Amino acid sequence: MPRAAQWPPKGSRQAALLARLDIHRSEDLILHLPLRYEDETHLTPIGLAQIGTSTQIEVKILSCEVTWPRRQLLARLRDEAGSEIVARWINFYPSLQKQLTPGRRVRLFGEMRGGFFGVEMVHPRLRLVDKGESLPRTLTPVYPTTAGLGQVTLRRLLDAALETVPLDEPLPIAIRQRLALPGFAEAIHALHHAAPNDVHTLEEHEHPAWRRIKFEELLAQQLSLRRAYNARRAHEAVRLPPCRTLTHALHERLPFALTSAQRRVMDEIAADLAVPHPMQRLLQGDVGSGKTIVAAFAMLQAAESGWQAALMAPTEILAEQHYRKLAAWLDPLGIGIAWLSGGRRKRERDAELARLRSGKCLLAVGTHALIETPVDLPRLALAVVDEQHRFGVRQRLALRDKGAAGVRPHMLMMSATPIPRTLAMTHYADLDVSTLDELPQGRTPVHTRLASTARRMEIIARLKADCLEGRQAYWVCPLIEESEALQLKTVLETWETLKEALPELRVGVIHGRLKAEEKAVAMAAFAAGELHVLVATTVIEVGVDVPRASLMVIEHAERFGLAQLHQLRGRVGRGTAQSSCVLLYEPPLSGTARARLKVIFEHSDGFAIAREDLRIRGPGEFIGARQSGLPLLRYADLERDDALIEPACEVANELLANDPEAVEKLLARWLGGREGLLRA
Repeated sequence: MPRAAQWPPKGSRQAALLARLDIHRSEDLILHLPLRYEDETHLTPIGLAQIGTSTQIEVKILSCEVTWPRRQLLARLRDEAGSEIVARWINFYPSLQKQLTPGRRVRLFGEMRGGFFGVEMVHPRLRLVDKGESLPRTLTPVYPTTAGLGQVTLRRLLDAALETVPLDEPLPIAIRQRLALPGFAEAIHALHHAAPNDVHTLEEHEHPAWRRIKFEELLAQQLSLRRAYNARRAHEAVRLPPCRTLTHALHERLPFALTSAQRRVMDEIAADLAVPHPMQRLLQGDVGSGKTIVAAFAMLQAAESGWQAALMAPTEILAEQHYRKLAAWLDPLGIGIAWLSGGRRKRERDAELARLRSGKCLLAVGTHALIETPVDLPRLALAVVDEQHRFGVRQRLALRDKGAAGVRPHMLMMSATPIPRTLAMTHYADLDVSTLDELPQGRTPVHTRLASTARRMEIIARLKADCLEGRQAYWVCPLIEESEALQLKTVLETWETLKEALPELRVGVIHGRLKAEEKAVAMAAFAAGELHVLVATTVIEVGVDVPRASLMVIEHAERFGLAQLHQLRGRVGRGTAQSSCVLLYEPPLSGTARARLKVIFEHSDGFAIAREDLRIRGPGEFIGARQSGLPLLRYADLERDDALIEPACEVANELLANDPEAVEKLLARWLGGREGLLRA
């Protein structure tokens, strides 16, 4: 039986360096896998070594000296065939010079170069050897590391861990055989002590050992998320059976027909709300697919049962848009709605808080102001979070905790960034997902154009012509992540430039530094048609609905992500006029920027764009603020390894039902007690 692993003392420098790599115990080291390998299993004569390749040679030291004027350690060496080479070290300790005594035999590993002194190696790895000393039988692994923690130290620690940590096999043999997976111990040894003939499949992550590791990682993620899902269902929630009275009345009053996708999703949500455990559902849909009306019916179902519902949005503009829409739909039904935001006057705010505290006001809409201490929602039974990826775990928990003690509200999270199927099956496996995959009738397609900044005056002339015909336009200024002050300067300069270039038009401006009242005035003026052009930052990215706006110009579009570009483009095409989105870019474009603009130019379907975004940038953008504690993937790739995802889901359900011991072993190995996220 393996002996207990020795670990660097807590608080030691080595322990701190390992912690930077998220390595806190010997078990974590086992899963710290090589980035690549170096082949030290054979020697190459100097005369046969190719320039530009990494090579291992065995040589005798002829001389070693420190040379000037540029201080460096220079050693001349010769192999058995009589070929000579120079090794140079620009940064070195005196101990290295002591090792390089003439007559001693050394092995050097490094890149062969042609230099001033002839064939040379610069800063090669060095090891003193005796004549005839055996060569390694396995490839030398190169691990991800951090400054101060060398490869030799990491290899020593890893070899010790491999001798001390039990490499238990949690997967039943029937599952391994069904999926053609090697055993865990076999896979781990194959990766840390790789055979020379496996180097290509190992570095390309195509070796059976990598398949086992990636499958087990996906499986551990599934187990963690599904267990969190089951744990939530063990909590008590208020049953909200559909009474149909108010919801039927709203159906009758709507000036538009619901899509079949909306009706399907509303039925899914209504069924969830009627059971006595908390709903945890993600409602995703493309820009303009009608998520707000779905949320309105869900909130109305809570109100019909005499319970409260709250909708939280990330910006004041979006929250106010939701408030106005909900009020227009629900006020005629006698359902009052409280409106909370940081920009409201104290007297108005206090009056709304009192209405909510009394329990008589059943619906609330607001920004982060909803989760502040003075807000009391004693009968909260449904919490709706729009653009959920913009909120952190703590913020969503804070809204959930506004409910009565011991009773958790149902949670409905909404996102206009469609989630690719592979991501929904992995990183969102702890949620039920509803999808609005159909747009309402009457949405006009948006024509997308690409133009370099050299054509700015041509675009301004087009904008002028459109606005003089009675249309409206947005001009979105570039996203400057490094400096909010610089972004403010840019939007104000653009505003002044357009006012000067378009004296016949009324040009407004909106940005994040304006007070809430000023933003509201600017948006109201644009919505009422009092402004022809609205110069804006990305505060108008979501929620803004102005049917007469038919032209969107996005300046420096190469600086935006795909999801943002698609969201911004969705602000036009909401009326009957032909709508256009012009993506102004500054050449030359980087490869990634070119790929993004090509995707947004060729696709109008948010789900297709999301798939391409996942391919280009990986899952981070989609996960957003979920990541606190979330078991993300280090080795499995959602695009390359999609064939492993469904089997991992199936095996997770199988183990949760039949093999709790295997579940605990897998979660202990991959998460090590850090399975704490999954409460939001």
